[in-house]
Amino acid sequence: MSDWLHNLPVPWMALVVFGFTYLLAASIFAGVAMFATSDRVKSFKSISVLPPLGIIFGLFVAFTAAQVWSDSDRANVAVSREASALRSAFVLAASFPGDSETRLRNLIRDYVLETATVEWPMMARQTASLNATPRPLAEALQLVLALAATSPGQQTAQREITSALETALDARRQRIIVSRAEVNFVKWLCLYLQAACALLAIALVHCDDRLAAAIAMGLFATGVAASVLLIAAHDRPFVGQISITPEPLLQIMPDAPANR
Repeated sequence: MSDWLHNLPVPWMALVVFGFTYLLAASIFAGVAMFATSDRVKSFKSISVLPPLGIIFGLFVAFTAAQVWSDSDRANVAVSREASALRSAFVLAASFPGDSETRLRNLIRDYVLETATVEWPMMARQTASLNATPRPLAEALQLVLALAATSPGQQTAQREITSALETALDARRQRIIVSRAEVNFVKWLCLYLQAACALLAIALVHCDDRLAAAIAMGLFATGVAASVLLIAAHDRPFVGQISITPEPLLQIMPDAPANR
């Protein structure tokens, strides 16, 4: 599904999805009403594929939603894991007081701000790359490995900071990978094709009673639109009004802004 729809506020997204679905239902209703002449009504009403079509549509929605929920959960876990690791490194930097502590914390701060202001919009556009390690994080790792640990406590802190920075890098990789996940065009096409088939079956079965057909099709179209809206609103974890924000990363530093 195109970026412009994902970037819409949820009310406008709902308007587009419901409008398109109702238009589809109205077109099918009008087409069946036009062809439902007296000699065809009996044949139309004898069609009995509505129950299996409804079940298949429900399965399509369930399988598609399962992918979306999984991607959203993975994205949330990756961001939380990255924030937790960076916070640990930020706190443990106090084990090396002086210039080393200041420089390490500044590098972590630079990485967080670069991630929030540069990498997050790139993830929304699905253009974030894994080709290069972020400079601040790479320099932070080099700095920690070069520190002269003169006590058992500093040696332990050095190992923990190194492990935390490596964890943050791994979480970043997972975050970027998940940012490229989405429900592809074929799945959306099949979902709406199945919905159209079910709407057509409803129109055919109720072709002799247009009011009943309109009510039944309207109810089913509402269910279809609600399902599509729910999936579309969560389809891209880092895009849209209810997307995952970099706030967990920004909150790891007391002097960093909570929102950007």
